[in-house]
Amino acid sequence: MALPPGQRAVEGFPRFGTHLHRPPPAVPDNPVIELAGVLTEPRTLPVADLATMPRREIDADFHCVAGWSATGLRWEGVPFETFYRTQVEPLLEPGAVIGYLVFEGLDGYRSGVAIDDVMAEDVLIADRLDGRPLDSDHGTPVRLVSPGQYGYVNTKHLCRIEFHTSQPPISDRWSPLASHPRARVWHEERHRYLPGRVVRPVYRALIGPIRALSARGSRARPR
Repeated sequence: MALPPGQRAVEGFPRFGTHLHRPPPAVPDNPVIELAGVLTEPRTLPVADLATMPRREIDADFHCVAGWSATGLRWEGVPFETFYRTQVEPLLEPGAVIGYLVFEGLDGYRSGVAIDDVMAEDVLIADRLDGRPLDSDHGTPVRLVSPGQYGYVNTKHLCRIEFHTSQPPISDRWSPLASHPRARVWHEERHRYLPGRVVRPVYRALIGPIRALSARGSRARPR
């Protein structure tokens, strides 16, 4: 299958991200996902409950905004649309129309997503990769998997989801790269202001240094 514009396949699935050399976050013994925002009341959902919900397996590549793609991946988890319909809609404030969501990981990373993007049929709250539980490099205990969007949307170590009627301000962890708010890979939405093809050389120049630093963090396990 062809890759999206400007992407190149790499061997394996490297650890990559704004965490750089820092180790993965420690995972609680009984992890949960907090649900917050325009809800009648906040809710805390044990991650273990995901095993009781309808599940799906998908074959989907992972596309980093820097220009590399990990191919041939098999993800397993709960379809996000199912999660939303069953766990969130009953809690919404009367008349609330959700437009944006914010996903947060145990490492403090936050990503904002338009609801039209996250409700795509291939978006998962995933807990398994290639037949095994997620490891610390790739988002244990659970992560967002949105194959149609660049990796910076696909929050790892998921622990909190906020639901908003309008787009909330989110600190841009990729600053000064000014990441695109929708990050759709087939539209090459890499940058908030510049065409994707313009920023490709700059982003690719960062792959080596970021990958090296991220690998250091992979070797430094959380205490």
